[in-house]
Amino acid sequence: MIIKNTKEIYLAGGCFWGTEKYLSLIPGVIRTRVGYANGRTKNPTYEEVCHMDTGHAETVHAIYDPSKIRLEHLLSLYYNVIDPTSLNRQGCDVGSQYRTGIYYTDPSDEEIINNSLKDLQSAYTENIVIEVMPLKNYYSAEEYHQKYLDKNLDGYCHIGQDKFAQAMMAKDPILFP
Repeated sequence: MIIKNTKEIYLAGGCFWGTEKYLSLIPGVIRTRVGYANGRTKNPTYEEVCHMDTGHAETVHAIYDPSKIRLEHLLSLYYNVIDPTSLNRQGCDVGSQYRTGIYYTDPSDEEIINNSLKDLQSAYTENIVIEVMPLKNYYSAEEYHQKYLDKNLDGYCHIGQDKFAQAMMAKDPILFP
């Protein structure tokens, strides 16, 4: 569901628990929800995504206010908590469901995404392996996965606490110089 005067983007960054927590802390991000994106099956369960080769990626649906954060800045923050050169792996999590990906619903976002990836690639000698494509499908994850790290303070996360603190202070430098 889109809220008036907002935009949406779907970001896969390994285990969705930490990615969701991180994105939810960024000023200008209004709502986050974890789920499964761009797979081959309908309404997959967590067990199916992990063990049955459904093709889905653990993904965070982020709704944001473009008057408070531009997509370019949101993507740069996302890049700060992933290894963009690691294929089907983030932290200790391994498998295609943990791939990195940017899935968009607004075709005008594609150019912004591709330009940001060109900038990102210039900082690496290895190839960037972030999947970029239009969102084909998205299914909300089970309720126990929503806001998981808020409900489970000692829950596993591949993103360090320092990154969560940085997210809270991450004002868009163009919109808020």
